[in-house]
Amino acid sequence: MIEPIISDMKRLVKLHRSLLYVSKEKTEALKSNDTPKLRQLDLEEKKHIQAIQKVEKGRQEHVNDWYARQGTEDQQTISDMLTHLEGEEHEQLNEEYEAMILVLADLKHQERLNGELTKQSLQFINLSLDLLKPELANLNYGSEEKPAHSNRSIFDSKA
Repeated sequence: MIEPIISDMKRLVKLHRSLLYVSKEKTEALKSNDTPKLRQLDLEEKKHIQAIQKVEKGRQEHVNDWYARQGTEDQQTISDMLTHLEGEEHEQLNEEYEAMILVLADLKHQERLNGELTKQSLQFINLSLDLLKPELANLNYGSEEKPAHSNRSIFDSKA
């Protein structure tokens, strides 16, 4: 009864690889400053995340069911489940588990790169805005000193 879990893991690996592809496209869009493409990729990313969450929920239910049938009180993780499996089931699940670990590491690296590119873009925008914004001190022409006024008014004279 491990087939549903293996199937879920295969779907999760496939979805994460697809998300990695979207993330790489996002990197290129960030490099080329293609804002419309970034918006489109953000929508695709959200769709992938929703699909991943749905499949992950099903995988968790299948894992919980498997542990309930086994009657064990373990942590209910895939890595722990592998210690209870043998033969082809172990090999298939381990293969998908390792594939998931690798794609998640790649995805994490790619998202970190995208975060850095986004941060640099924002820093460049802020710098550009600061250069375009005139400083208040430069708005006044002439010297900054006020002319000295005499303390006498025109009505304060000796007649």
